[in-house]
Amino acid sequence: MGSGTTQAVAHKMNRQYIGIEQMDYVNTVSIPRLQKVIEGEQSGISKDIEWQGGGSFIYAELAKENQEIVESIITCNTKEELSQQIDKLLNEGVLNYEVDFEKFTNTKKEFSELELEDQKEVLIRILDNNQLYVNYSDMEDSAYNFTEDEIAFNHSFYGGE
Repeated sequence: MGSGTTQAVAHKMNRQYIGIEQMDYVNTVSIPRLQKVIEGEQSGISKDIEWQGGGSFIYAELAKENQEIVESIITCNTKEELSQQIDKLLNEGVLNYEVDFEKFTNTKKEFSELELEDQKEVLIRILDNNQLYVNYSDMEDSAYNFTEDEIAFNHSFYGGE
């Protein structure tokens, strides 16, 4: 979505649109931009089409699984902080089946000698990248504690039951 210009124009022209964003600024840039469009802001093509405001949009976010652990690893500033994330990773993360965990746990000395950024990279690689977010097929798994409303929304969005 970036700054939301394309979505703003589509909205003002009464077009259906889907905006996808992978960066963290969606809540500080993209969504406020669309809220201003709905309120009737007059930038861009507004005057040409006599935009008066109105309409609505739906904002949804993917439910994080391993992504939460990745984010907590990335934000660590010291090796001590990072070492606290290892137990969380091993206990809560969906791990990469290609990683030899016995070998990993037997090389703690070598791991501790790595630079902080290299340690972060190793830990992130241990996680299964295919499980950064919760799969739709797992929505009703009680381990995730999704509400009935969240499950119903996903079924309606994906055309399920």
